[in-house]
Amino acid sequence: MARRKTLTDNMVVKLKPGPKRLTIPDPELRGHYVRVTPTGGKSYVAVAREPYEKRKQVWATIGSTDLLTIEEARDKARAAIKRIKAGKTPFEPAPTKPDSFKEVAEKYLELHVRENGIRTEAEIKRILDKYIYPALGDHEFIGINRTDITKILDTVHADNGPRQSGTVLTVLSAIMNWQAARIDDYVPPIVRGMGPKARKRKRTLDDDEIRTVWKIAEGNGTFGGILRLALLTAQRRGKLATMKWGDVDVDGVWNMPELEDREKGHGKALVLPEIALDIIRAQKRIGDNPNVFAAARGAGPFSGWSQCKRRFDDKVTTALRKESGDDETAPLPHWTLHDLRRTARSLMARAKVRPDIAERVMGHDQPGVEGVYDRHTYRDEKADALKRLTALIETILNPPTGNVVEMRRHD
Repeated sequence: MARRKTLTDNMVVKLKPGPKRLTIPDPELRGHYVRVTPTGGKSYVAVAREPYEKRKQVWATIGSTDLLTIEEARDKARAAIKRIKAGKTPFEPAPTKPDSFKEVAEKYLELHVRENGIRTEAEIKRILDKYIYPALGDHEFIGINRTDITKILDTVHADNGPRQSGTVLTVLSAIMNWQAARIDDYVPPIVRGMGPKARKRKRTLDDDEIRTVWKIAEGNGTFGGILRLALLTAQRRGKLATMKWGDVDVDGVWNMPELEDREKGHGKALVLPEIALDIIRAQKRIGDNPNVFAAARGAGPFSGWSQCKRRFDDKVTTALRKESGDDETAPLPHWTLHDLRRTARSLMARAKVRPDIAERVMGHDQPGVEGVYDRHTYRDEKADALKRLTALIETILNPPTGNVVEMRRHD
């Protein structure tokens, strides 16, 4: 019996095109062919049947004869035929470029944060831009490990303190948990105990510090107005910054909008003391901007807290050194805007305001049955609490031993 001919590279080169497409079997490997088109194009192909009931025939192009030798083509064809018979695609899927951390984070912002109307979007973006993207933005998302995260947290902790480090961890955890719910086999590297231990701040300003801060705030425009109102009303900085002209009625009542999802509590309707109303009236109306404390640029509320706080602290330090005549006089111990809210609450206690009324001024929910069934507005009681708070602040600013800061009295 005559031996079967084989195909060689030279034979493949010499194959001539015909009027129709030619499919020439490879005697060395069943299911492997050379195809020649009428235009002269040549390629290796493999064919096999799927293992399913209909046993569909699958043809797979191995590659051009210009790029592969016959032996290379046979090796690839064997693998393709084996995969087809196993019910798989002829070739391993081409590897896709893995998503970077920034690509996943941008999807998180678009598909989760914006679609759900999460109010902290701007802060999340700030955290990402300032702390996370510089370190992890281009890293393969699924390749980020616990050590990578710890390095960021340690750096932020050293430069910006434990609270900011905790915020960075919260953003990282939210993004990673969101991605884990969307893809298979991804386990976030974050574990309990990675963040800084939560420490409740206890800082309040003493009387001397209140006098110093108030005096500098009086000449510090929008930011100074917010600082003084924070002391006079015990409201959060975000609620003060978003106060609108239409929220304060002709009777001097600040009617705060109903709470939105995830928003922390506020004092609802507060009858403001006259000194607080004077601060509000002193703010400039900027075009159609509805906010009392308007942004310097754009149509939104006041922003730029960190920068304004740094400049304010510098002014306080300069004033203290000028007053003492000593350029080495230490600045005020670190304080935050939220410390003013805590200070106001402490001053209300000092002014003999009932604890439950002080808590209602601040917008804290009342516990237990009282919080469920007591629907009284406590408008008059809260008004009295703010009057007592204002009177005490006035006494602090103008102590009996002599005026320190001028604060106009109102009948």
